[in-house]
Amino acid sequence: MHASQLESATTSWLLDNGPRELEFLFRAVVFHPSAPILVTDDSGNSLEASVGLGKLLGVPREKVIGRPVADLLPPASKPEVSELWRALQDHDEHRGTLRLVGADSELREVTYVAKRNVLPVRNVLVLRAPGGDETGDPVPSWVNDYALYLLDPAGVVVAWYSGAARIYGLPASEVEGQHASILYPSDDTLIATLTDEFRRAAVEGRMGSEGWQARKDGSRFWANCISMALKNERGELQGFARVVRDFSDRHERDEELRRSRARTRPIPMHSTISGIVSGEFDRIPEVNDAFLEMVGYTREDVVEGRLSWPDLTPPEFAPLDELAHEEGLRFGACTPFEKELLRKDGTRVPVLVATAVLKLSPFRWISFVQELNVRELTERVDAETAPAGAFGEMVGASAALQRVVRQAELVAPTDATVLILGETGTGKELVARSIHRMSPRSGLPFISLNCAAIPTGLLESELFGYERGAFTGALSQKIGRFEMAHRGTLFLDEVGDIPLDLQPKLLRALQEKSFERLGGTKTIPIDVRLVAATNRNLTQMMGDNLFRSDLYYRLKVFPITTPPLRDRPEDIPVLVRHFTKKYAAKMDRQIDTIPSDTLRALASWRWPGNIRELENFIERSVILSSGATLRAPLDEIQVDIPKGDGSGTLEQIQRDHILKVLRESGGVVTIAATRLGLHRTTLNAMMRKLGISRKDWA
Repeated sequence: MHASQLESATTSWLLDNGPRELEFLFRAVVFHPSAPILVTDDSGNSLEASVGLGKLLGVPREKVIGRPVADLLPPASKPEVSELWRALQDHDEHRGTLRLVGADSELREVTYVAKRNVLPVRNVLVLRAPGGDETGDPVPSWVNDYALYLLDPAGVVVAWYSGAARIYGLPASEVEGQHASILYPSDDTLIATLTDEFRRAAVEGRMGSEGWQARKDGSRFWANCISMALKNERGELQGFARVVRDFSDRHERDEELRRSRARTRPIPMHSTISGIVSGEFDRIPEVNDAFLEMVGYTREDVVEGRLSWPDLTPPEFAPLDELAHEEGLRFGACTPFEKELLRKDGTRVPVLVATAVLKLSPFRWISFVQELNVRELTERVDAETAPAGAFGEMVGASAALQRVVRQAELVAPTDATVLILGETGTGKELVARSIHRMSPRSGLPFISLNCAAIPTGLLESELFGYERGAFTGALSQKIGRFEMAHRGTLFLDEVGDIPLDLQPKLLRALQEKSFERLGGTKTIPIDVRLVAATNRNLTQMMGDNLFRSDLYYRLKVFPITTPPLRDRPEDIPVLVRHFTKKYAAKMDRQIDTIPSDTLRALASWRWPGNIRELENFIERSVILSSGATLRAPLDEIQVDIPKGDGSGTLEQIQRDHILKVLRESGGVVTIAATRLGLHRTTLNAMMRKLGISRKDWA
C-alpha cells in the first residue's frame, strides 16, 4: 500500500471509529466533577451524568443516564425542555432556568448553560445549584465547555468539533488538515515537545499535559490536555483522541491543593492490611474484606450496588477527590493523599488513599486505602516519611518524583503485586528496592532477575530451578529465583521479554503460590511478593499476541509509572551535584564548583537516556576534571540539540528521527523499533506512511 493510500485508510478509520472512542474518553472526564453536568443527544435523552448531578437530585447518576431530560422536570415544566432543544438547534449556546424534581419530590430551581455538539449529536448542560455564585459566569471554565478533536499519527487535526471551535475561536475549516502546533504560542521547542507527547501517548496509551495555548484572537489560556492513543484491531496506531479544557481559573487552585495535602504523617512500616477497591466510573463492584470492615458495609451492600465512592466522601473532601481524578487521567495514578471516609453508620474514618487508572474506555480504576489510627494522627508530625535510606539514590523534590515516592510508600506495607512502568534509565529498580525496604519483608531476600538478559531457553530454569538430570548437563539440583525469594521479594525486570510459552507457568505460580522445578514432580509452596518492571508497551503486546492478557492484569494490581527526566527538569541540578559528589569521592577528587552555565545546559537537555545517561555523563565529566571545578564536555550533548526553528512539519521531524535511529541501529528494523518504543509492525506501517525505504538509510 502506498503512503497516500495508507494515509487515506488511517483517516477513514479515524472518522469512522474516532468519535465513539472520543466519547468514551469524554465520559471518563465528565462523570467525576462535583458540578452538576448532563450530556444529552438532540432528542433530549440523557447519555451521561456527573456525580454532582446525582448529588443535586439525590439519586445515583446511573438512574439519570438513559432517561429523557423531561422526566427530571415536573409536568408543567416539560415545555421548557422542548424550548431548550429548539434554541440549541439555532445557537451553539443557550442559557436559562429549569426546575428539577429530586428524589425527595422537592423542586430545585437551577440555572443552566447548554453547549451544542461537543461531539456530533452530543450536547452538554452544566447546571448551577441553588446557592451558587451569583456573579460572573455561572460555572467554572473547566466544566463550561470541552474542546474535543481527533488527530492522525503525525499530529494533524482530522476532525474538529463545535466545543473546540468555541474554546479556540477557530472554525473547523481553519484547523482540519493543520498540525496541532498551531494551537500553541510560538516556542522554539514546540515541535519536539509535541512529537514527544504523541510518542508517549502511543506507547503508554494516554498522555496528559498542562500549559499555555492560544486562541485565534491571540489571547492565551491554561489548557489541560488529555490524549488517548487510538489503535485498530491489529494494534496499529491510527491517531489520537484529545480532550482540552480551559483550566485558567483552576490550575492555581490545584497547586494550592497539592501543597495543602502534603502528607505530614508517616505510613506505618509494620505489616498493615490495606483496603483495596476497584471500580468502574463511580460504582464499586470489587472490594476486599479489609475495606468493608473499614467503612462498615457488608458484602451484600456491594452486590446490591449500595456502595459508591462519592457516597463515601464528605463534601469538604470533594476538591481533593477531583484533583486525584485529574492526576489519574494525566499521569495514570494520583499522589497518595489523606482524607476521611464516611462509614455506613455516619461516623468518619481518616485514611490515606492512592488511586490508579486501569483503563480509560470504559473508565476503570483501583484504589489502595490505608486507615490512619488516632495515634498516627497525633504523633510524629515532623517525622520522616520513610526510614533513612529507604529510597537510595532516588534524588529530587519534583512533584513527579514525589508522586512515585508516595505511591511506593503506600503500597509497600501490603503484599500487592506492583508493576513499574517507565522508559529505560528512569530508576525502576530503585523503586522496586525501595518498596522492599519499606515492606514487612525488608529483612528477607530481595531477588532480582533481568528477563531480557537471560537467553530464552534458560529463563525457565532461572525462574523455577531444575532437578538433577532434568536435561543434558544438569549434573546437580539448582534452586530457582522463586525459591531464593521465598518470604521475600522477587523483582522481575523487563518482564515484557518473557517468552509467550513461559508466561502460563509464571501465571500459575503467582495464582497458586506454588510451582515444580524443571524435571521435577514435587509441588513447592512459595510465599513471594512480586514486583515487575518493563519499558515496553504491554497493552500493545497483548494486541499483537505477544503477552497474555491474564498475566498482564495479574501483574497490574498496582501500577507505578516512573517519570522520564525531561518531566522533572527541576531535579537535574540536584542530581548533577549528587553524582558529582558520588564520583569525586570514588575517584578521590575534590570538586567544589559546578559552573552555572553548565547547570543551565544540563537542565535544558532532554536526556533521552534519562538518569542513567545523566549519571554516565557526570562520571565522564569528573574523569575529565583536573581541578576543583567540574569540566563537563557540553559539546557532546549540544551537538545533538535540535535547532527548533519550527520550519519543519511534525511529519518531517518524525521521518528524520526514524531515519536517524535506523542508521544507528544498522538498518535492523526490530532494533530500531525497540529503541523507539514501538512494535516492529507499527514501525513498518509508519515507515510506509512516511515514505521511508531502505535506500534512505543505507
